[in-house]
Amino acid sequence: MIGDDAQVPCRAATRADAQRDRILCAALRCFIHHGFHAASMASIAETAQMSAGLIYRYFESKNAIVLAIVERQLKEKGAMIRQLQSTHQLVDNLVQAYDHWTSGRDDTMSIALMLEMTAEATRNPQIADTLRRADEFVLAQFEDWLSRDPEQGGAGLPRAVASKRAVSIRFVIEGLVLRAAREPDLDRAVLRAALDDTLQPLLR
Repeated sequence: MIGDDAQVPCRAATRADAQRDRILCAALRCFIHHGFHAASMASIAETAQMSAGLIYRYFESKNAIVLAIVERQLKEKGAMIRQLQSTHQLVDNLVQAYDHWTSGRDDTMSIALMLEMTAEATRNPQIADTLRRADEFVLAQFEDWLSRDPEQGGAGLPRAVASKRAVSIRFVIEGLVLRAAREPDLDRAVLRAALDDTLQPLLR
C-alpha cells in the first residue's frame, strides 16, 4: 500500500504536465494563425479538444497561457543560439536556421509569433520583462562564446571586444529573423555570401 501511494503524485504530475503541454501546443497553433488577441480561450479549447473549464484548471487566464508560450519560445530561441555558436560554422548554421524559420511548421520557433511577442511587449509589462531578461541572457552567451579560447570552440577575443561584437552579431541575427518573415524565398547563395561578408570580420 505504501508503495502504491508513493506512486500517485508522480502519475498525477505526469498527467498534469501532459495536459499543460497539450494546451500550450493548441495555444501555439492558435496564436500563430490568429495572433495573441484574436485567439480566444474558446478557440484554444476547440484546438486542444477539451473544455474551456478544464483549461482554467491549468492556466488561470489567457495571459498566463501567453506568458507560458513566450517562455517556451524563448527556450527554443536559446537552444538555437547555442547551436549557432561555432566560429567555423556560424554562417552555415545561420543559413540552416533561416531554412528552419521559413519552414512554416507549427512545432518550430515561429518567427511571426516572435515578432508579435515584441509588439505585445510594448503593451504588456510582464512580457516586456521576460523578453528583456532573455535578451540579456542571449547577449551574455554570445559574449562568453566570443571571448572563449579557440581550443574550446570560441573566437579568442578580448572581453571588451567580445562585448561589443556580441551586440553586433545579435543585431545581424535579429535582422535575419525579420528577413525570414518577409522574404522566405531569399536566394540562399546570396544570403550565405552576405552573411560571410558581414560576420567573418566580427570573428577576427
